[in-house]
Amino acid sequence: MSRPVTLFTGQWADIPLAELAPLAKDMGFDGLELACWGDHMDVDKAAKSKKYCTEKKELLADHGLQCHAISHHLAGQLVCDLNNDGRSDMFAPAELAGDPEGQRKWAVKTMKNTAKAAANMGVKVVNGFTGSSIWHMLYSFPPASDKMLDDGFAFFAKMWNPILDVFDKVGVRFALEVHPTEIAFDIVTARRALAAVNNRKAFGFNFDPSHLEWQGVDPVKFLKAFPDRIYHVHMKDCSVTLDGESGILGSHLNFGTPGRGWDFRSVGRGDVNFEDIIRTLNAQNYDGPLSVEWEDAMMDRVHGATESCAFTKQVDFPKSDRVFDEAFDS
Repeated sequence: MSRPVTLFTGQWADIPLAELAPLAKDMGFDGLELACWGDHMDVDKAAKSKKYCTEKKELLADHGLQCHAISHHLAGQLVCDLNNDGRSDMFAPAELAGDPEGQRKWAVKTMKNTAKAAANMGVKVVNGFTGSSIWHMLYSFPPASDKMLDDGFAFFAKMWNPILDVFDKVGVRFALEVHPTEIAFDIVTARRALAAVNNRKAFGFNFDPSHLEWQGVDPVKFLKAFPDRIYHVHMKDCSVTLDGESGILGSHLNFGTPGRGWDFRSVGRGDVNFEDIIRTLNAQNYDGPLSVEWEDAMMDRVHGATESCAFTKQVDFPKSDRVFDEAFDS
């Protein structure tokens, strides 16, 4: 059997789950990767109430859908971010606005509850972000010392190991979506993040090729670098559109703005080589979901998600159980 094709609901959180579920089925999806915002998944309730989780699963089942993962990027981001410029206020409870450490404590508690919620939902993976206390040091001026960077990875380990202890306790794994602004944003930093937490099995990756492609990182090389750490897969595309005026850093232009140096695309309409990705996943025996995270600022989202689902099902194929000419031996 081919892998289930699911829809990440983060970009659809404005639609109540009771309305999104039948829409997702109509678009062709086999399941939903539930975002932990909007009304799609309340992790504080789900961590305490199996009844709440049963109701969510029954709602999905009524529309022929399953849930293989839940995702809490927003809370995860605040665990390691500096939380000091107002942007984090939109991710945390309103009463914590302007309180960096209050937001951090909330985020740690929430991520622990996310692990418990996943266990009560019967899923084995939570996707999300970690945040980073050193992302702002990316460029080498003002100079950042080796100690500053070492301290950043140590801070990541200090904050996330207690969270990962809860993941271990409930039998769930955390999959970081390797991404600019996170502690790991390419192969080099992903290796360093793993080392920081002593390669513990609770920590792995949600593979999203779009975030690697525009940076110039080979998505297939990422898969091959971490064959036992790919806990979940996002299907998302992007296109590099450099025109000699804009740069790869985006030029402070919003997505979809003409002249931006790169942009996300509906799956199959960008630069990502999904054929090679599927073949590599097959070689690595990945049998989890292929989850469409649909983002294309120039396209209607229902049209885009529908075609992305169809593209994913077309490009995916099961691994062979033989070499084609073995039939000659029979």
